[in-house]
Amino acid sequence: MTELMYSQITANKRKTWLLIAIACAVIVVLSVAFGAAYNVDAGSSVVIGTIFASIYSLFSYYFSDKIALSVNGAKQIEKKDAPEIWNIVENLCIADGVPMPKIYIMDDAAPNAFATGRDPQHASIAFTTGLLSILDKQELEGVTSHELSHIKNYDLRVMTIVVVLVGAIMIMSNIFLHSRFSGGGRKNDALVAFVLVGIVLSILSPIFAQLIQLAVSRQREYLADASGALLTRFPEGLASALEKISRANVPMQNANKATAHLFIANPFGNKVAGWFSTHPPVEERIKRLREMGG
Repeated sequence: MTELMYSQITANKRKTWLLIAIACAVIVVLSVAFGAAYNVDAGSSVVIGTIFASIYSLFSYYFSDKIALSVNGAKQIEKKDAPEIWNIVENLCIADGVPMPKIYIMDDAAPNAFATGRDPQHASIAFTTGLLSILDKQELEGVTSHELSHIKNYDLRVMTIVVVLVGAIMIMSNIFLHSRFSGGGRKNDALVAFVLVGIVLSILSPIFAQLIQLAVSRQREYLADASGALLTRFPEGLASALEKISRANVPMQNANKATAHLFIANPFGNKVAGWFSTHPPVEERIKRLREMGG
């Protein structure tokens, strides 16, 4: 079982970083296309694009967790407010050697949960009241181990980077498509070709970037499932929890596309599947977990 878990973890990490590399390549190509359109050399264009993406990322990096918690109506609790889930989180943190995250509760009948924060020292886990009401202790441990794995694996930081890259691509594409190009008198075939490539890429790259973000999100869910099962040594707990969540199929009251990738299950219900889903098929997740336990 352990060997299978580690192989899945390694494969998911490799796929995630490949997708991030592709997104970075798209930004570089867009930057060069900008340079060709505005008579700026390729090196300067890449530097400008990198600076732009870096500045754009700062706000997301430091404030995305607070925004996610606020948007989803999460309220911070103390141990006395929900001792059972508090003890589960605390015990798993001790077992995994990670700091205790802040715990939040969302007053929502839909069974769901998410983790957020830029690193293990600045992390939070939020559970819905619906989740706490339908899962038993082993299932809650499975969900909690999944969310703690997101924290320990720095999935939250990875997804912040991906969201920033996707946002930068969309902003650059929009600017490029609404700009008037100036070649500085160098209306040669190479310049025209580069501008045309830039226009085509600007039209397609937002869709492409969104698909990359969704693909990374799905890979990190598989990774958290495998890591969570490794923590509890009981994959069936998480598999059973996912079954109950899937059967409920209740969309969240404050479901938001910007934070959908954070949740253990799609907050809009099981309506979207395939390339345009933030989450892999729940049946496949359950199957993989039970293969680990078999």
